[in-house]
Amino acid sequence: MNFIKKIKMAIIKSQTYSATRELPDVTLRYHVIFWCLYFIFNTLRWGSYFGDYEYSLKTNSLGFPIHMILCYLNIYVLMPVFVYKKKYLTYVVMLVSALFIMVLVKFNLTYFLVSKNVWPEGPEIIHKITLNYSIDMMIGELYVIAFVTAIKTTSDWIKEKKRLTDLERLQLQTELMFLRMQVSPHFFFNTLNNIYSLAIEKSDKTPKLILKLSELMHYLLYETKKKRQNIEKEILCIQNYLDLERIRHGESLEVNMDISGDIRNKKIAPMILLSFVENAFKHGAKKNIGQIKIDISFEVRDDFLYFKISNPTPALTNFRQQFDKKEGGIGLENVKKRLSLGYDENDYDLKIMNANKIFTVNLKIKVK
Repeated sequence: MNFIKKIKMAIIKSQTYSATRELPDVTLRYHVIFWCLYFIFNTLRWGSYFGDYEYSLKTNSLGFPIHMILCYLNIYVLMPVFVYKKKYLTYVVMLVSALFIMVLVKFNLTYFLVSKNVWPEGPEIIHKITLNYSIDMMIGELYVIAFVTAIKTTSDWIKEKKRLTDLERLQLQTELMFLRMQVSPHFFFNTLNNIYSLAIEKSDKTPKLILKLSELMHYLLYETKKKRQNIEKEILCIQNYLDLERIRHGESLEVNMDISGDIRNKKIAPMILLSFVENAFKHGAKKNIGQIKIDISFEVRDDFLYFKISNPTPALTNFRQQFDKKEGGIGLENVKKRLSLGYDENDYDLKIMNANKIFTVNLKIKVK
């Protein structure tokens, strides 16, 4: 059991790694496009404001490298190192320090390379760094940092949500796969027990039983890996299973199977119906003495398959024993789990009844 769990976890991890690698990332091209568009917009905006596009071009050419350094410093260094680790006070101190250094660099570059009037939009001409100038520059820089950080945070949130959705889907698929794997060994175990019993009795039915089993094994091993399987093939699989049981029980078994509606090109989750049929024999036919009657019906109507199976319950068998996992069966819980993983709530309806010593399963399930 531990070995199976290890295999399951290994599959989930490998699928998780693949899913993570498939997540799209923001490439260098998008960074370049963003900053180019932002630069053009800012240059035109301040050029119109000053009435001097050449001055706006020069100041933005000096300012944008500073914008970019601060933005990338914030989203790739300060936030991961301090904010994500809940060191908020340290983060504020480091950010304010970086902004103050920005003020010093921007003032000197503008003063010596562009114009002595470093603050044309300000209330007065200054020739040195003042408190008002520092606050105005910091607020403007915070605006740019907040804008870029919001884009980065939104992008990360979208990627993380997609990653979690993919992981959840992969885990559900893996769990569903292992539930199917659980059914096949369970079925083969029971059938091999039947063959063993007939072999001990040196029954002439043994070769025919082995042949039928091989046909079933081929179907269960190679044709049930799809998410959906044709109803026709599922019914054929059930028919082969019934032939196996007829060989075993002989004339004491009476099975009535009715099919109505158009079942062509209609698909359902594989091996769901077989589980009910198998349990009907294991907990019904196996524990009854004398004549055994099992009724099975398939009806396709309005994009739904209506499946019904009924079997007699022995006098000492109560309602819960029909699918009691303590008796070694996979049981009803497996079927319920597979239905919940493979279908939406509105796509199926399962009802189980036990009345007048007749155990009945009614399943309404959407077909594609």
